[in-house]
Amino acid sequence: MIDLELIKNILSKEPAYRLKQVYQVIFKDLSDSWQKTTILPDKLKSILSQKCPLLVNADKTISEKDTIKARIILDDGLKVETVLMRHDKRNTVCVSSQIGCPLGCKFCATGSVGFKRNLTDSEIVGQIVFFARILKKGNEKIDNIVFMGMGEPFLNYDNVIKAIRIINDKNGLNIGARHISISTIGIPEKIRQLGQENLQINLAISLHSPNDAIRSSLMPFNDKIPIKKVLEAVDDYIKITKRQVMFGYLLIDGINDSKECAQELSFLMRNSLYFVNLILYNPTDNKLKPSKRFQVDSFKKVLKRNKIKFSERYRFGQNIDAACGQLAGK
Repeated sequence: MIDLELIKNILSKEPAYRLKQVYQVIFKDLSDSWQKTTILPDKLKSILSQKCPLLVNADKTISEKDTIKARIILDDGLKVETVLMRHDKRNTVCVSSQIGCPLGCKFCATGSVGFKRNLTDSEIVGQIVFFARILKKGNEKIDNIVFMGMGEPFLNYDNVIKAIRIINDKNGLNIGARHISISTIGIPEKIRQLGQENLQINLAISLHSPNDAIRSSLMPFNDKIPIKKVLEAVDDYIKITKRQVMFGYLLIDGINDSKECAQELSFLMRNSLYFVNLILYNPTDNKLKPSKRFQVDSFKKVLKRNKIKFSERYRFGQNIDAACGQLAGK
């Protein structure tokens, strides 16, 4: 796996322009070997080849018509999954921020495998480079990045922000901040901290319930930080950034898809800069089921009647366990 910190250490005694050249090899040329480049001296290429190979090792990729899922092996042998989604001529990479997840949400396969460790900023960026190399072969590029893979990004805040700055850097992957989204269960101090970062990225809150009783049954973390505390932090974030915030809402049969739930959700979502993303639940190894179409339509009618801004998210990769909540590194 690419190790940007080690690369910087090796370049510490080199002229300052070397780092820009190295970033050119990694992020513009998207090379998988130092030996292929002509812009670095042979001695430096040999050192980098020995100590910092550019290989991003995926032991398995699975694809269907609009989705590719890759399982990447990290240097310590642990594995992490990442997904490329292709829709309306846009290429979006869903990246993971942790190996496993400590939060244990009932609807998420990642939580069922437990928590191993945080990913480094290099390991996060490496997932994107992996798919960028694939797309380059077809003269395509990555348009969007979503931190919606394995793990809770705000429990690995520092490395996630470092990775975002590399993704956004014109000498890095050069992906615009407004094309980067980060999804969180809702950790108030980190939401407020993000508001101070001067990054025009998109914030998404995994809400999935209009009240604390249902949310706690699905997301045990809600017992520590109830919805009110999350929304207070979101409002503070909006005051600073003036940016719209998305709220993800999984529609789960018989759990949170009633007209009453839709009415409660409408009451919560009155802020003009709130936007609801409805998502049909993607089955994992539990007894939960996605809402039926008539339930979804009924739910949407209530939101529409209450003039709540919303959309229903297109689902990718369900057949290959690559959809929202299905990544587990298996």
